[in-house]
Amino acid sequence: MVIQSHKGAYCVHVEPDAAQRLNAADPSNLHVIIDGRVAELYATELDKVLAGPSVLRIEATESAKSLERFPSYVEHLVAKGLRRDHRLVAMGGGIIQDITCFLAATMLRGVPWTFYPTTLLAQCDSCIGSKSSINCGAAKNILGTFTPPSEIHLSTRFLATLDERDIRSGIGEMLKVHAIAGPEAFTRFAAGYDSMLSDPKAMEAAIRASLEIKKGYIEKDEFDTGPRLVFNLGHSFGHAMEAATDFSIPHGIAVTIGLDMANWMSWRMGIGTEDHWRTAHGVLARNYQGFEAHPVPLDRVLAALAKDKKNTGAGSVTLILPDAEGRIVRGVHRADDGFKALCGQYLEQVRCIS
Repeated sequence: MVIQSHKGAYCVHVEPDAAQRLNAADPSNLHVIIDGRVAELYATELDKVLAGPSVLRIEATESAKSLERFPSYVEHLVAKGLRRDHRLVAMGGGIIQDITCFLAATMLRGVPWTFYPTTLLAQCDSCIGSKSSINCGAAKNILGTFTPPSEIHLSTRFLATLDERDIRSGIGEMLKVHAIAGPEAFTRFAAGYDSMLSDPKAMEAAIRASLEIKKGYIEKDEFDTGPRLVFNLGHSFGHAMEAATDFSIPHGIAVTIGLDMANWMSWRMGIGTEDHWRTAHGVLARNYQGFEAHPVPLDRVLAALAKDKKNTGAGSVTLILPDAEGRIVRGVHRADDGFKALCGQYLEQVRCIS
């Protein structure tokens, strides 16, 4: 799959032996930034990579992509002699991707980078689109760049070491992508939910389909100024729940709850329909199962929503919601007492409906 970007085309290579190919490469001009857990799990397959001259192992927690942590990453790369004709290699999920992409954009005014996504969430969604998102203080994803990788090497073999929660987190993003594609696409995708969990070929097909949908949007609107903004569906509420729970809800699970909340809020705000919410609720509730009663403080959710970077004015929130036809639309809404009450009702009552 070839993606067009402002820096030229880059390719997504779907290859089962991606790790072995990397391990056989000359490491002399590579600076590997790898999830510490991935390094442990694939120590044998990546023995030459991990013995290379520049390897930065990072525990992939949300705090790892805080701006306050970046001086240590920069110091490591400087000490290892990073040059503009060298390459950063990211191996991990979205957190490692964000860190590497941001470093690639800012160090030496730009160095090339390559991505080996190892989580389903990264493989099906974040690996394409050029974005990095960095936290600063309490503000999530407030800093970032648009810096595409030169190549993406995607192997679904990495998914074998993920637990069910991580798989469902990735499926949450695929549910979002297919909701954006329309009610019919979402219904077809939801019908294949069980097969994705049991059949690797079905999972690979679902990943490809999700990337194809996203490709069409990012090539039209790489810099998030128009059509691509719909990919924030579920994310305003999802990000708020992550922040409100100190990230104890995984990102894709929070997005799944956020999708359900967006559908319900849209209906109750007179924009969408009850039928749309009920049709999607079954598969969404199944995907966030285990978190339907997870404590989510309303005051912290509202505080996080108020800080969302998509907002354009005081006392309002910018939300991506489905309309009466199931089309995804962007709008500015008053964050008044009625809105806050609906948020509370969803979190305390509706979210728990199976």
